[in-house]
Amino acid sequence: MNYKNNKKKIIEELLHEADMEMTDEELIGEILSTKVTENYEKTEKVSFGQKAADAVARFAGSWAFIFSFVAIMIIWMILNVILAANAFDAYPFILLNLVLSCIAAIQAPLIMMSQNRQEAIDRRRAENDYKVNLKSEFVIDELYKKTEQIYETQKKILKFIESRSSSVEPITDSSATPSDENNKTDGKNK
Repeated sequence: MNYKNNKKKIIEELLHEADMEMTDEELIGEILSTKVTENYEKTEKVSFGQKAADAVARFAGSWAFIFSFVAIMIIWMILNVILAANAFDAYPFILLNLVLSCIAAIQAPLIMMSQNRQEAIDRRRAENDYKVNLKSEFVIDELYKKTEQIYETQKKILKFIESRSSSVEPITDSSATPSDENNKTDGKNK
């Protein structure tokens, strides 16, 4: 009973239709012909904002960003220390602090948008993998059943052959007829 319910659930998930009345052979054919795998990256339309968020996240998570950002901060600080009295951002570097805060305030939501988009892609990919695994499990189970049926049929055929061969008496030399023995002796005498 549990197997039948599980089988019905798998079929519903693969075919997305619960009201179909089919034989096992039709069902297997339908499941095998159902396309499960999908490539979401090729079919998905990406907006300008999503592309920008991906680009910012890609660059912000790289060593190039870290090295360039550290270089800009060092140049900023050295330049302001050298200019001393005429510096555009004197020693406590308040303007640098403001710039860093603004960059972080803009960068954080863009990275979060990119992560959310990637999470949605990963979720669809996981659902797709789940459907593929369900289909594979179902098909393997059906193949196992067919193999068991073939094995049982072969056992029946073997029993039938053994029963037929045991009922047929083998021909031996001791069961030869007297006329056969006369023919043998006649052949020797001639």
